[in-house]
Amino acid sequence: MLLRNAGIIFRYNSRHNIRFFYNGSSSEYGERASSSMDGAGQENWRKFDGGRPVVDDVCRILESGPWGPAVENALSTVDEKPVADLVIGVLRRLKDVNQAVNYFRWVERRGDQALCPEAYNSLLMVMAKAQKFDFLEEILGEMSIAGFGPSPNTCVELVVSCVKAQKLREAFDFIQTMRKFKFRPAFSAYTTLIGALSAVHASEPMLTLFHQMQELGYEGKADEALRIFEEMKKDAVPNLPTYNIIIDVLCKVGNVDAAFKVRDAMKEAGLFPNVMTLNIMIDRLCKAQKLDEAYSLFRGMDHKVCIPDEVTFCSLIDGLGKKGRVDDAYQLYEQMLDSDKLPNAVLYTCLIRNFFKCGRKEDGHKIYKEMIHRGCSPDLLLLNTYMDCVFKAGETEKGRALFQEIKARGFLPDVRSYSIIIHGLVKAGFAHETYNLFYAMKDQGCVLDTRAYNAVIDGFCKSGKVNKAYQLLEEMKTKGHQPTVVTYGSVIDGLAKIDRLDEAYMLFEEAKSNGIELNVVVYSSLIDGFGKVGRVDEAYLIMEELMQKGLTPNCYTWNCLLDALVKAEEINEALVCFQSMKDLKCTPNHVTYSILINGLCRIRKFNKAFVYWQEMQKLGYKPNAITYTTMISGLAKAGNIVEANELFQRFKANGGIPDSTCFNAVIEGLSMTNRGMDAYKLFEEARSKGSSIHTKTCIVLLDALHKAECLEQAAIVGAVLREIAKSQHAARFW
Repeated sequence: MLLRNAGIIFRYNSRHNIRFFYNGSSSEYGERASSSMDGAGQENWRKFDGGRPVVDDVCRILESGPWGPAVENALSTVDEKPVADLVIGVLRRLKDVNQAVNYFRWVERRGDQALCPEAYNSLLMVMAKAQKFDFLEEILGEMSIAGFGPSPNTCVELVVSCVKAQKLREAFDFIQTMRKFKFRPAFSAYTTLIGALSAVHASEPMLTLFHQMQELGYEGKADEALRIFEEMKKDAVPNLPTYNIIIDVLCKVGNVDAAFKVRDAMKEAGLFPNVMTLNIMIDRLCKAQKLDEAYSLFRGMDHKVCIPDEVTFCSLIDGLGKKGRVDDAYQLYEQMLDSDKLPNAVLYTCLIRNFFKCGRKEDGHKIYKEMIHRGCSPDLLLLNTYMDCVFKAGETEKGRALFQEIKARGFLPDVRSYSIIIHGLVKAGFAHETYNLFYAMKDQGCVLDTRAYNAVIDGFCKSGKVNKAYQLLEEMKTKGHQPTVVTYGSVIDGLAKIDRLDEAYMLFEEAKSNGIELNVVVYSSLIDGFGKVGRVDEAYLIMEELMQKGLTPNCYTWNCLLDALVKAEEINEALVCFQSMKDLKCTPNHVTYSILINGLCRIRKFNKAFVYWQEMQKLGYKPNAITYTTMISGLAKAGNIVEANELFQRFKANGGIPDSTCFNAVIEGLSMTNRGMDAYKLFEEARSKGSSIHTKTCIVLLDALHKAECLEQAAIVGAVLREIAKSQHAARFW
């Protein structure tokens, strides 16, 4: 027994090997049993009712006379060390409570383990059938310490037995005893007893039980609660708190119309809604996003009879703000100030968060300053929320300052504070700061939750400390935190980016086997990783799996696959994918077009590349420097020098800086179309900007200048050509 045997730790193992003794040794009895049935039959027979022959023997001994040494000795000869199945079988057969308790205690003394929950429930059922409850509180106390309670069936049976015997006080006391030991009485136990109390017009205990049902969270059973409430009204006059409870129950399940009817019935009964009633209804309406009804209810209040309090204002201000109606929320805040109500940190938290969510960060900052000006001190929750909003708005330095302000105001940053700043800094490109913040958090004694693990793991992955991230993933699992799709996604992406693709794929499979619903981001990480190392087939298979799962690849996913195909020079396959992308209503972006243009130019399909360039321009996308350079060089090499030069001039006009490849391609193109002086001007520009000139470029330009009889310029180009030759000769010699 747990309470009577000090040092015994509660354990329960339902798998026992049962030994039987019957007028002889266990082996003799086992031989008899085995002669009449096979092994499986023996096992089933032994399990049934705890081993019926032994149960019969134990029950006969218990019924043979009063409890004493003789009974105990007889029990020892039948079964020296009873097991759970046998004990449960015996208790189910007993009718006398004293016999049952004595046997229960004897079994505890014989064993080295506390009895199992089923044995305790079986003992309670004996009490229920006998309607004797002298030992009830003692047994419930032991169950509470052992960490389990009466089963719902046992709870209902105890109440029903009392009701049948008209022992309503005992039934009421039983429920109160369960509450005393922090057990949760079954819903049916409440409804059964309330019905019985209603029949005898016991209004006070009825109302008490109804209130307790609400406290214990049975609001989800709104229809049943309403039925009980209507029955109660026949025999007891509900008071204001009772009406508030039923209104709360109905509002929580979204049955607002019924809640309004109860409110109207309340008025008809001569009870008028108080501020608690209105707070319940406004809060529930706001949470159900029925803002117009909530606002209407607020405006319809007689503010002389029922004065809204801080809770009323806070519920409605937060509800309006979450719906994006921040100006209405702020007007209500001003009305609150006019009515001499003092806003608290909770209300300011709502205002700041909702203004930031609506993209009005300046107003959010003003509200924080106004709060300080009015003498309302922020709490840690507000500072954390404000810091989170600031980081999400891209104000990294302000976020850092708020983290320091937390400490300056005398608060210790909690695990959420650290999670917010780490996540914010990682998103802003300061992942390398994760390490110091992580160890500061550990040194402070913060216990990491799932959100904190995710932030730190992501930071380590993005700062190149993938091994450390992997260790934290394992630590997270050992600490009982289930990794989420965010956790797995961070580590998979980190591994894929450093070409540890087989490990990334193993983790991908582990996540799926653990029932994690992987998203497009995780699949894209693998497609990108496999594609970058040329493992295009595997990238394709992952894309196929993604679509089979019913997920829709986004633009980034398609770009990863297209880039892999282009680098593998499978340009035709890339074009097929590009068409599939458009067919699936995924709009290509400037990166998509850049990948295709670069790929087509690489295999010298310059004219085709120019078609995509023009399509890109029509869509209003701005090419990056690499795409500009690739397209200019490609057009020049294809002989489309007019288009190449126009593109080149536009590129420079837009602030682009051409590289050596771009300069050389255009110079050669102009030279080959007999535009020697234009080419020479570009030649001088390239030299002034430090771009290297290729030997071939100089030769082509020199030839064009001679044809144009520009001898002075030709001499300069010739001198440059000789310098290039000398430097190349010296490099070879070295």
